[in-house]
Amino acid sequence: MESSTSRTSLNCISLADPDTQRSVALLKQACLDSGFFYVLDHGISQEFMDEVFAESKKFFELPNSEKMKLLRNEKNRGYTPMLDEILDPENQVNGDYKEGYYIGVEVPAEDPQSNRPFYGPNQWPPEEVLPKWREVMEQYHREALRVAKSVARIIALALNLDEDFFDRPEMLGDSIATLRLLHYEGGQKTGQVSNPSKGVYGAGAHSDYGLITLLATDDVVGLQICKDRNAQPQVWEYVAPVKGGFIVNLGDMLERWSNSIFRSTLHRVVLDGQERYSIAFFVEPSHDCVVECLPTCKSETNPPKFPPITCSAYLSQRYKDTHADLSTYSDGKA
Repeated sequence: MESSTSRTSLNCISLADPDTQRSVALLKQACLDSGFFYVLDHGISQEFMDEVFAESKKFFELPNSEKMKLLRNEKNRGYTPMLDEILDPENQVNGDYKEGYYIGVEVPAEDPQSNRPFYGPNQWPPEEVLPKWREVMEQYHREALRVAKSVARIIALALNLDEDFFDRPEMLGDSIATLRLLHYEGGQKTGQVSNPSKGVYGAGAHSDYGLITLLATDDVVGLQICKDRNAQPQVWEYVAPVKGGFIVNLGDMLERWSNSIFRSTLHRVVLDGQERYSIAFFVEPSHDCVVECLPTCKSETNPPKFPPITCSAYLSQRYKDTHADLSTYSDGKA
């Protein structure tokens, strides 16, 4: 059961605001309320953002046979076809009506670190097909990670931790940061306008896995959030795109860390048939980081709710749960 949707309002946090305490207060309120907020004045130029979106569009406009040559591998790098991901199996038929492309931290194949999950060389389209593509995406990966670290410093202060808590090597100093380009085809191509009552979604209801997600979108409305997943009926609200800014949300890992004080909120994409592009940047700590209740988030009356787990083990299981088995594509990768 769910109710009709309206638009929600989110707090706006400017990374250029010299009043740190104001930013901390706005973020803390957002994390307690919905786990979603806007980040503005992040230092990435609009001109460069436009270029990233343009290069993303060039890839998704390639013939399917070209895209399938870059099908995601066991390291979750590369192309994810339409319906590859099913985020809400209880309520979805088929899968998500979106295609995507994963780009992670670049680690050469000969580096011993490349044997770890989520590390290794990326898959890149041939230069003769998309000449500037790798250069643009690698620059964006660097820029987005810089922004994410700035946001994490405000989160640390909101949790009564040292400002540099998440900067340490075992945290974001050696992070698993993943860029994902996303494309939702228009209804005129697939015939699939989202219809929640029939289990058809651009992206099914889910919460993100990691620490925080930075989302850049075009101007097509589609993202919805549900602030109370246990409510009956569930209430879904649209999040308006923000030109030149990021929509930022907390992931399940931060909810575990904060002992459920901060919220990782259900969200989904529901589309009216318009084509939509977005760029998600998922930020998680290092492989060996043990995610356990923070000292500032537990007490005698609020003991830890989750057992400790390493970041690598947690992420590996979550990806396995939501993506199609690669063997299903064995005949289709040419």
